[in-house]
Amino acid sequence: MAQSDRLCYIHFTMLFELNNVSVTFGTTIALDDLSIEMASGGAIGLLGPNGAGKSTLIKMLLGFVKPTRGSAKVFDMEVETQQVNIRERVGYMPEDDCLIPTMNAVQLVAYAGQLCGMPFRDAMQRAHEVLYYVGVDEERYRSISGYSAGMRQRIKLAQALVHDPKLLLLDEPTNGMDTSGREEMLVLVKDISEDKGIDVLLSSHLLPDVESTCQTVLGLSNGSLAVHGKIDELRKKDVRAFDLKIIGDRDDYIAALQRHQYQTELRPDGHVYVTTETQHNSDGELFFKVAHETGVQLRQLVEVEHSLEDIFADVMYEQ
Repeated sequence: MAQSDRLCYIHFTMLFELNNVSVTFGTTIALDDLSIEMASGGAIGLLGPNGAGKSTLIKMLLGFVKPTRGSAKVFDMEVETQQVNIRERVGYMPEDDCLIPTMNAVQLVAYAGQLCGMPFRDAMQRAHEVLYYVGVDEERYRSISGYSAGMRQRIKLAQALVHDPKLLLLDEPTNGMDTSGREEMLVLVKDISEDKGIDVLLSSHLLPDVESTCQTVLGLSNGSLAVHGKIDELRKKDVRAFDLKIIGDRDDYIAALQRHQYQTELRPDGHVYVTTETQHNSDGELFFKVAHETGVQLRQLVEVEHSLEDIFADVMYEQ
């Protein structure tokens, strides 16, 4: 077969498609006319403040909530009519504490496997494997009622993985975890998406969690799509930013920069934050020139990379 013929058979799996989807609860609009196509390949961050519609979107993809208007597909299966087929391929870690306190970890994770159609013996074997993977090994026979918040989060992750899903939906997976537990959970999420070949949709209000684990981001605001794209590409905005440390009369220096069409902000630490929408290779030279003209010393000049927090804050401001 020729190379050109082989290329015809390359297929990119579509994780989910939303076409003008709205979800309302009474007079409350949870999702507002969303249209998204998301292809397979890595981890996706689902961002937004409380009430933005993140949990509603996840529950709609699982078929727990039906669209009031529009249509949705997961793995090319209709959300409204093929919920069971979708759930066979999707793992779900809910935000709420949904564990059965009288069970131990092995019993609960194996039970989740059986609910997914696994035979009892296979479910038990798989339960031990995923509990070891998420870091619940020696304590797996203890009653869940005695587990810490961090341990409960790990069990919720294990039950979502037990049936070897193709897509993992994580709703606030680091809730209630201390710093070390949170970092370990994020390492697991990254390993799942990068080394285990499972696509991940991670819903969080913590931008650093998404920035450390995801390649793509979906940002919601009041049920509408606020931002969507690859994180690296979103960082490459037309706006450049610089952090300057000035010794001397900052007011004269700032006024001079503003005359050159730079936007400035005096930070609480005394540094001057400078932004420009015009790309100049000579920005640094100009900053030193203006320092000389205004009689100040420029002690620090650092170009600042845009963080996900900067990007999302700008988008939310525009909404």
